[in-house]
This record gives sequence, C-alpha cells and structure tokens, in this order.
Amino acid sequence: MQATTNHQIIFKITIGVLIGIFTLMGYLYLGAQNETLELQKSLTNKVEQLAETEAKLDSIARELDTKITQVRQLGGNVTELRKIRQQLENDKKKLKYDFSFSAQNYQFKIREYENYLTTKDDDIRQLRAENGTLLSRAKELEAEKQHVINENAGLKTEKEALSQTVASYSAQNDDLKRKVNLGSALKAVEVQVAAVSSGGRERSGGSYKASRIDRLKISFTLPANPLTAQNTKDIFVRIMDSNGAVLSETGVGGVLFYEGREIGYSIRQPVYYENNDQKVDVLYRKDTSYKSGKYTIELYAEGFRIGTGSFEVK
Repeated sequence: MQATTNHQIIFKITIGVLIGIFTLMGYLYLGAQNETLELQKSLTNKVEQLAETEAKLDSIARELDTKITQVRQLGGNVTELRKIRQQLENDKKKLKYDFSFSAQNYQFKIREYENYLTTKDDDIRQLRAENGTLLSRAKELEAEKQHVINENAGLKTEKEALSQTVASYSAQNDDLKRKVNLGSALKAVEVQVAAVSSGGRERSGGSYKASRIDRLKISFTLPANPLTAQNTKDIFVRIMDSNGAVLSETGVGGVLFYEGREIGYSIRQPVYYENNDQKVDVLYRKDTSYKSGKYTIELYAEGFRIGTGSFEVK
C-alpha cells in the first residue's frame, strides 16, 4: 500500500515537471515569435524609409539637372551646381551600401539640398531679369547701330571711290618702289670660276679634275650704278651640283630669304660696294672631294639674284 502511494507521488511529480517544461517551451516559442514579428516590422520600416529617401534624392537630382540646364541657357556659371550634383550622386551611391542607414541623417541632407535649390531659384530669377535688361539694351544698341548705318549710307559711295583711289596710288607706289629697287640692285657680271690646288696653283677654263681642286675661286665684277648705295653688301654664293643640291660646309653655309622662301647658300662674304666696277674674289673650300658633273654658281645680295656662273668637274 505504501509502495502504491509512492508510485502515485512520483507520477504526479513527473506530470508536474513535464507540464512545467511544456509551459516554458511554449513561453519561449511565443517570445521568439514576438521578437521575429518585431524584427520584421523594423526591417519593413527601414526598407520603406530607405526607398522614400532614395526617391527624394532622385527627385532632387532631376531638379538639379533642370537648374543646370536653365543656368547654362541664361549664360550663368554652373560650376557650383555641377559640384552639388556630384555630391548628391555620391550620397546616392553611399545609400545603397549604408548598413548603418539613418533616415534622420538623410532627412537633414535632403533639407540642405532643398534649401540650396530654393536659393538657386532666386539666382535664376535674377539671371532672367539681368538677361531681360541686357536684351533690352541690345535692342537699343541695334537701333542706334541702324541709325548710324542709315546716316553713313550717303558716305558709302564716296568712301569706296576714295578707297579705289588710295588702292590705285598704292599700286603705283609699289610699282615705283619695285622699279627703284630693281634699278638700284647690284649686278654681278663676268662671273668666272677657277680651281686652286693645295699648292696654291690656280687653273682657269671652267673644267677641272676633282683631284686638283682644293679651293674654288669665284671672281666677278660689280658694275658702277649711281642708284646703288655705297655701303657693305653681303654677297651670298650658292654652289649647286648637277642634282641641284647646294654645297654647304658646317659653320660656313646657311639659309637666306629669296622671293618669300628660304634657300640654302654655300658661303657669305661681306663686300664694301665702291661704285667703281670693282673686282671681287670669293674663295670656297670643301672638305670632301667634288663629284664629277656640271656645277652651277648663283650670286645673291639684298634679296636679289645678281649673277650666275658655272664650271665642270671631270
């Protein structure tokens, strides 16, 4: 009898423990369900705030683009607007990866952007007003311009006639200058080329062996001309081979201007013009031997070609 009583007591305790366990599990389950619901509500709320914030930033971006277009069309400076637009774009990119998203922080930024847009509205109104004033002034100036054109219409024919007269005199003056320049230009006549050997022996005749040419002696006469100024003239000598290539040694030759272009020369020698049919000799030395063929000599001074000559190398 006592044993039966003990079994009943143990059974009741066991049942009580199981009921307690199930009660605890039920409580824990309900608590977990409540936490999940709260978390879902929090996430849903954050997603909604995130979407709303993104939509506001997109709207502000469109307004900024509109402002940039308006200011550019009005001739204003859009540098600051572009800078703000780029800043907004950076905020939009950051929003996509902002795990610590706070709607309050972004609301503050959005208010700043909206205040900036309001300020730009004022600037645009001022630009439009200034452009209106400028347009009005431009119309006034155009009217004044037309008035001046009308007043000067009677002078147009006289001006054209005067221009033609000036052009005619200018052409005559240029022609006279050209004739004077031609008349006063130097002339080089009796151009002769001799070959001077390394021993100093001079050969003439115009045809020489390459082995016997150490230097060339170019001789010519400058005839007297009363129109030519007596002063130092730079005589430029061009020596050209049968292919038209100009002989030139480093430090001796160079380029000169002739008829609006640069041409090479072989040697330059200053000569004081005495106006007395003076004889002039120019010595030219070439470091390498001469190739066989016919060579041409051209003489230049004061922008004119004053004489020519030739020789042959066997």
